[in-house]
Amino acid sequence: MARMLATFASLLLAVAVPVQAQEPWPSRPVRVVVPSSPGGGTDAFARVLSLGLTEALKQSFVVENRPGGSGNIGAETVAKAAPDGYTMLVTANASIAIGPALHRKLGFDVFRDFIPVSRGVTTPLVIVAHPSLPAKTAGELVALGTRDPNRIAYGSAGTATPTHLGLRRFEEVSGAKFVHVPYKGVGAGYKDLLSGEIKFMFPDLATAYPHIRAGKVNALVITERHPLVPTVPTFAEAGFPGVQFEGYFGVLMPAGTPPAIVERLSGEIAKAMRAPAVAERLDALALIPIFDTPADFAARLRKEQEFWAGLVKRNGIVAED
Repeated sequence: MARMLATFASLLLAVAVPVQAQEPWPSRPVRVVVPSSPGGGTDAFARVLSLGLTEALKQSFVVENRPGGSGNIGAETVAKAAPDGYTMLVTANASIAIGPALHRKLGFDVFRDFIPVSRGVTTPLVIVAHPSLPAKTAGELVALGTRDPNRIAYGSAGTATPTHLGLRRFEEVSGAKFVHVPYKGVGAGYKDLLSGEIKFMFPDLATAYPHIRAGKVNALVITERHPLVPTVPTFAEAGFPGVQFEGYFGVLMPAGTPPAIVERLSGEIAKAMRAPAVAERLDALALIPIFDTPADFAARLRKEQEFWAGLVKRNGIVAED
């Protein structure tokens, strides 16, 4: 009998030990990997969000920039990280929604190696034109590109980037034709846009707004209404409803991360973005919070991958690896 009681006690102890060993999440710093250089939109959002999560959860969320490979290097780093809740990826949808259609040999598979957590924020894209261009609306721009095709040059942050693919979709829907001039980043494109070397671009509102406010460029049409430019219509309002997409910065974690941590982080992200200090910073960056669930984000991402894969295939677009 004594031996049976001893065995039973040892079994209870064996069961209890792992339960007691479980630590509340987060109990140590969380690494926030950004697959781009400091100073860009993804980095800016990641830092604002990290500060909000650090304040809310009383644990450090530390941004780590891992640029290169069109965002693939940083993403692969997270894909191979331990799924323990202490590594998360903050990335633009270009690398997780567009990238799979462009790069045949990625070091990861979005739905095999990641768990979508939150879409985070959207960032409106806006067509901005040099004042010398005789077009002040999307309709007038289309008229120019239809009447005199392949003569007006526009710039992008590089081939197969959202600033390029978005305008290619605009050409598909409108029938207009323009000349694409790819740059190594949106900053280089702005230099030629402001000088009039190229006539228009399709950047995010956050980087375009200072030039719009200064009167150096005209805003013609935007992907989503925003109070910074209240009179600028959306593509649907301008008569081009087929141009429906968005830029956003989303949060993902390695596949195998405990569901409880994924759900907790998703909820905490929503809470953090509602905090007045964080909301104020997001407004300044022209970022619009999206309070979706992991399931919502996953469903959206699958639809996006299908959309961009079709666009890339139809147009024979090849990434500049």
